[in-house]
Amino acid sequence: MLSRLRSHTPTLCAAALCAAAVPATQLGSGSIEVLQIAFVVVFVVISLALHEAAHAWVAWKCGDPTAKDLGRITLNPLPSIDPFMTIILPGMLMLMGMPAFGGAKPVPVSYHRLRHPLRDMMLVALAGPATNFLLAIVFLLGLKVAYYMGAYRQGDLLFEVLQFSLYANLALTTFNLIPVPPLDGSRVLAWLLPPGLREPYQQLERYGLFLVFALVALLRMVPGLNGLILSGSRQLFDFVDLLTGGAW
Repeated sequence: MLSRLRSHTPTLCAAALCAAAVPATQLGSGSIEVLQIAFVVVFVVISLALHEAAHAWVAWKCGDPTAKDLGRITLNPLPSIDPFMTIILPGMLMLMGMPAFGGAKPVPVSYHRLRHPLRDMMLVALAGPATNFLLAIVFLLGLKVAYYMGAYRQGDLLFEVLQFSLYANLALTTFNLIPVPPLDGSRVLAWLLPPGLREPYQQLERYGLFLVFALVALLRMVPGLNGLILSGSRQLFDFVDLLTGGAW
């Protein structure tokens, strides 16, 4: 089963790379928009899948093979697609003119199979945002190479796809580090909290989906909160730019 699913990955990646390599000047504006949306979606879904695969890999290295046994350590994005969170919810929000929001199918982690459960859950959690941070570096490097080669400029398909994929991974890194259960930052905070506060805080995860929706609503309604997230993403971008040679 796993080998059959993996066989789809090269096709997805190759299709995205081939389409991104076509300058916008060679296409009609309608074609550009459709292709840009299609291949941005492919890159974002792959980014989400790698985020989840990183969780699974670190959990395995920390003693819990649950996700590995389910085939979740894979470059193939298909096992990470959740019909509602990855497709239906973002699509509905976009149709309503709202900011797209969604996620991938989370990998299962057995807390008690980890060698050092509390610490290892923190490490497993950090693996996801760390992966998106590394992907942001890759996308910015690709953007700089495309730009400084002189063949692509803003408005070209390659430029726009790489730029949006870069911002998406910066946003994924920043958003997932917010300490609201079940986001990855909540595992880090749980590790830092004293025992008396840790258990009540962890119990909030049963309301996780509602908490995340409430967080998204607050970010939209409270300018100061949204500004903090944007500021964090900008600072992260500056750091990624520095790591890739600066001058962007």
